[in-house]
Amino acid sequence: MSKEKIILIYICFGIVWVFGTDFLMDKLFANHKYFLIVQELKGLSFILLTGLLLNLYLTKSEKLSKLKEEERRLNTLINSMVDFVNFKDGEGKWIEANEFGLNLFQLENVDYKGKKDSELAKYSEFYQETLSFCEISDEETWQKKRITRCEENVPLPNGDIKTFDTIKVPLFHPNGSRKGLVVMGRDITERVAAEKKLSEKQQKYQSLFKYNPDPVFMMDLKGFITNINPQFESIFALPHDQLVGTSISDYIFHSEEEKEKLMESFLYVIDNKTGINTGDIYLQTKKGPAIFSCTFVPMMIDGQLAGIISYAKNVTQIRETQEVLRKTEKLSVVGELAASVAHEVRNPLTSLKGFVQLLKTSEDEYQHYYSIMLSELDRINLIVSELLVLAKPQDLQYKKHSLIPLMTEVKILLEPQANFDGARISMDIKDPLPLISCEANQLKQVFINIIKNSIEASSKNIDITFEQDEEWIAVNIKDDGCGMEAGRIKHLGEPFYSSKEKGTGLGLTVTYRIIEAHHGKITFNSELDQGTEVKILLPIC
Repeated sequence: MSKEKIILIYICFGIVWVFGTDFLMDKLFANHKYFLIVQELKGLSFILLTGLLLNLYLTKSEKLSKLKEEERRLNTLINSMVDFVNFKDGEGKWIEANEFGLNLFQLENVDYKGKKDSELAKYSEFYQETLSFCEISDEETWQKKRITRCEENVPLPNGDIKTFDTIKVPLFHPNGSRKGLVVMGRDITERVAAEKKLSEKQQKYQSLFKYNPDPVFMMDLKGFITNINPQFESIFALPHDQLVGTSISDYIFHSEEEKEKLMESFLYVIDNKTGINTGDIYLQTKKGPAIFSCTFVPMMIDGQLAGIISYAKNVTQIRETQEVLRKTEKLSVVGELAASVAHEVRNPLTSLKGFVQLLKTSEDEYQHYYSIMLSELDRINLIVSELLVLAKPQDLQYKKHSLIPLMTEVKILLEPQANFDGARISMDIKDPLPLISCEANQLKQVFINIIKNSIEASSKNIDITFEQDEEWIAVNIKDDGCGMEAGRIKHLGEPFYSSKEKGTGLGLTVTYRIIEAHHGKITFNSELDQGTEVKILLPIC
């Protein structure tokens, strides 16, 4: 009600009150005394009544003013929000909506209050389907009788799509009837796009990490494994949970040298932060020791070094092939050297030996010197013979033999030297052995070379045993001599590699060549001051 109407009503009420009450008093009170009393009461009543009415009016006006102020603030608040806000009554009719929502659905100039979504759809051709669907979505919320939340995609006229995180709050009367519905939608388009990009990056990362054909593992700055891919699990045959949390050094093949190499690569990346280091590391896999070429890469998070990623590649076969090629090159050089020198050396060597033997028979004064000269000439002749073995392929005549008689002959041959050096040679034969196809003299040479090495290694006991399965016969020669360091074993068989003062390294080179020619295998297992065990595998006929 307007201010002017209230004043007019007040004036009319005052006139009616004054004249109406005077008229009644003239009729009712003839006594002047009572008339004055009633007249005063009438005036007082008028004052109290008008005061009361004025107070009610001012109170109501104040409340209305506060309500309007609250409404104004609420409108300011919801219109300043970048979210869609909509209030509906129990029938789904719009009560209030902010400017963002009206602009979104192209309803800026529409009198939306009191209309349902389906009615407003007529005013927005582009959003007819979207607004009609809102009634279906609202009904689902009413039926659930609880706050619902979902993501809704709203198309835009320019072809883009906005995604809203929509919350709908149903309100009910005490009797359970529908009172109202509050709808709030937050624009999360940028967040969804960012999450999508992040998800794509994570999927690419997972593809690169999980499906990498080579083992990949992550470590923290202390060297503990934090994550691995399935290929890393497969090489150790252990599940993910058992590998994560363990130290990578636990899987290094037992060698201090290998652990030092790992530590150097690890520290290089930590110290340089952006540095990348690659090196070969022996890992103890489910199939035994294997060589892995590991590339260590820093894992940076927010500019800080958080860990290290390592890409490993099994290069065991490659390194073994390279080693074979390296040895082959050495043998080739030895062969060329032997082919050009051996015959030229042997001819004058024969003459020198003949003259020394002649002098030895004719003069007694220098017998000691002649013996030394003959011994050294024999040694030179032995070296030349070994060179000739390496210089050209041998035309071998393979025949079926038993290893026991061959080894027995070698044992008888070397026992005097073993006894002289304080060593004992024992041979244990439990079962008869099948025949093998071989060149007997060459296998004897192999056994002689190995047993002589054991005697010269200060062994006290040299034990020879035999084993067999369906395909192989294994000859085990074990001693308790000085043994070898692990670093020396991998060089055995290389020409001119020897730890002996007067050794040439050609003995084991010839040994390896003979075993390879017989399609066999030879392995060495040795520890310093613990002795050496040599296993020779030869195929059964």
